[in-house]
Amino acid sequence: MDELEVVEILLIEDSDADAEMTIRALNKHKLGNKLTWVRDGVEALDFIYCRGVYAKRGNGNPKLVLLDIKMPKMDGIEVLRCLKEDDKTKTIPVVMLTSSAECTDVQESYKLGVNSYLVKPVGFDAFMTVVAQTGLYWTVMNKSPN
Repeated sequence: MDELEVVEILLIEDSDADAEMTIRALNKHKLGNKLTWVRDGVEALDFIYCRGVYAKRGNGNPKLVLLDIKMPKMDGIEVLRCLKEDDKTKTIPVVMLTSSAECTDVQESYKLGVNSYLVKPVGFDAFMTVVAQTGLYWTVMNKSPN
């Protein structure tokens, strides 16, 4: 059996309950072996760009970003905009995992280049179906779909 690769996932979520549910689901399916949870958009960008308390974390983008929209300091739409406008981060797969089903949020997210948009609460099976359909599973697992 091949050794599992360390897959870095960044969870950006201000709700403790939603974050814990997501973390448990990822761990259950052996996808949370290197998960970092941050609570707002400013902290997320600090993590990704190795600034502030994350200055010593070393370079390298996460394999996947799970992003909430409604957060303090900087919302998920603005985080997504920053990531997709930067050549260094625009290829990071981003899944919006949010309670907002507002048409404007969905449209703006896709306009900015989000890979998928899931409205909470979502079961892990539904999450994994979306991940598989968008090709994100193969990106996260660093495998070719062929």
